[in-house]
Amino acid sequence: MKINDKNLSYFASSATPVDKEGWLVKRGEINKAYQKRWFVLKGNLLFYFEKKGDKEPVGLVVLEGCTIELAEDDELYGFKIVFHGQGNRSYALASDSQESMEQWMKALAQAPYDYMKLMVAELQRQLDQMDDCSPVLPPTDVVEIRRGDPSDSPQPPPRQRHNPFNRTKPEGVRSDSIRSAPGRTDAGSLVTYRADYVKSGQKRLTFRELHTLYGRRVLSDRNEWRHSRRQDSLI
Repeated sequence: MKINDKNLSYFASSATPVDKEGWLVKRGEINKAYQKRWFVLKGNLLFYFEKKGDKEPVGLVVLEGCTIELAEDDELYGFKIVFHGQGNRSYALASDSQESMEQWMKALAQAPYDYMKLMVAELQRQLDQMDDCSPVLPPTDVVEIRRGDPSDSPQPPPRQRHNPFNRTKPEGVRSDSIRSAPGRTDAGSLVTYRADYVKSGQKRLTFRELHTLYGRRVLSDRNEWRHSRRQDSLI
């Protein structure tokens, strides 16, 4: 693969987003002593400069087909970029603290394109599981809830939740002191929730669509209740 040095140098010093940058020490191939270099990670390209602010990097590591491993040197917080295969080179790097070393190892391990493919595959799997667990609605596009004679309505299941606003009036409180919110329907009326955007015959809805469907009515009732409270405070 041919690499255009001029384009890479421009990309290294351009204003493109930087994933991570900072000082590390690097052990040379010929001179085994560690040399301090300024490293810049952009995507899967790891540039290193002789000084911070230099326009041209002195080296580049393409982070594909490699692994990030701890170094055997116990004196420094060292780690290695290892390219597997005969004749492939390994890069020995070291940081000045345990925390910095862990941050660099994590950033370098997440830089390759293969890691991004694994992340996308995992997200797709989670989305597929959410679609499989989506609730099923009845085929009709109208859901009716009748408020009338309790003997005509089905009995609630055990441990039914109660509306906190439907409480028994304490002694001494007049029955007309509790007002109905404007727009509310009285007992015995038929309240209809109509899902206009649900196509005929469609039985499966996502969680987002169900949230929108039932959330509109809840927000409407809540706004009406708040309006009635404000009207009561003005009386």
